[in-house]
Amino acid sequence: MNEKLEKLNRELEETEAKLRRAQHQEKILEYQIKKLNRRERTHRLCTSGAMLESYLPHPENVTDEQVNVILKTLFHRNDIRQFIAKILAENEKEETK
Repeated sequence: MNEKLEKLNRELEETEAKLRRAQHQEKILEYQIKKLNRRERTHRLCTSGAMLESYLPHPENVTDEQVNVILKTLFHRNDIRQFIAKILAENEKEETK
């Protein structure tokens, strides 16, 4: 009876150890996903910012507030909103294919 109990206790300990390792591995994977998402976002922001700068004459002389005013002005125009909606609709069509 004691041998059976000891065997079950060892199995319990081994199973708990496996569970702890799996939980640790899960945390590692979650961290890696966050890191990849952050890198992807940073890359997207840098790329988009570089594209915006390429259209500004002397971008080094434009303040963040001025860029914000320019973008607000552009994106509030109806023709621009319609154009963006069209592009996004095309993206959705491509994703569903």
